[in-house]
Amino acid sequence: MLYRGTIKPGLFYFAIVFAVGFGLGIVRVLWLVPRLGERWAELLEMPLMFFAILLAAKWVTQRFSVPFALFERIGIGMVALSLMVSLEFTLVLWLQGLTLREYIGNRDPVSGIAYVIMLGVFGLMPCLVNRR
Repeated sequence: MLYRGTIKPGLFYFAIVFAVGFGLGIVRVLWLVPRLGERWAELLEMPLMFFAILLAAKWVTQRFSVPFALFERIGIGMVALSLMVSLEFTLVLWLQGLTLREYIGNRDPVSGIAYVIMLGVFGLMPCLVNRR
């Protein structure tokens, strides 16, 4: 069961990272993919997303004065990660007109693995920042 103090910070963490990802996704799809291809466009976006994840996790843990309690911080990351994956597998698949099987099958193997790793980083980052 989630601790009540994890839901609001988790929602904010998700919203910040999602908004940045949405904006970068527009740039990636409209300008980078046609010039560089899907793989390189996604890989170029990843460091920017890492930076956004890092800053969002720092801000959320400071703003909500989250103590360094591992359970609470994991809860924040899991709330945000659950929302991100749920949105990815509903809204994005619906907008692209794909099934889950087609979506996974169409992913580039290199940038797809990097994306999964970034999801893990996203879920764990609240545990890694502001440890004092």
